[in-house]
Amino acid sequence: MATMYDVPADDLIEALAEDLADRLDEPDWGEFAKSGVDRELPPEQEDFWATRAASLLRKVADRGPVGVERLSTEYGGGKNGSNRYQVAPDKRADGSKNLIRTILQQLEEEDLVETAEGEGRRITAEGRSLLDDTAGNVLEDLDRPELERYA
Repeated sequence: MATMYDVPADDLIEALAEDLADRLDEPDWGEFAKSGVDRELPPEQEDFWATRAASLLRKVADRGPVGVERLSTEYGGGKNGSNRYQVAPDKRADGSKNLIRTILQQLEEEDLVETAEGEGRRITAEGRSLLDDTAGNVLEDLDRPELERYA
């Protein structure tokens, strides 16, 4: 049986996003919100909400229990001062906590993630099952002989 560690993360997130696109609804403000203060514009990707949800589900499964604060630092980036053409190095900026929190709440409603009191969020048995089933499907679709031993 394949697990999420047996397939490339990009392929797993892409396949999970297809499944989660039907299960999660992007809020009205989602298309206008930036994904962090280091960004100038909102994401242009059509399926951004589902892709970010899939990525968050994988991160919670891998690093859980994990909180919104730590996840926002992982989705952050470098932000320079008011002028991008300065010589000073970038300062660290976090990702959007509201976006992450909203997606995690939606994943909780789908019973894929649960709240661990005082520790953040962790994956549920149903969430782990979804990840492993999706990983198995991705592994079958991959044309990579070095990964065949996991099938």
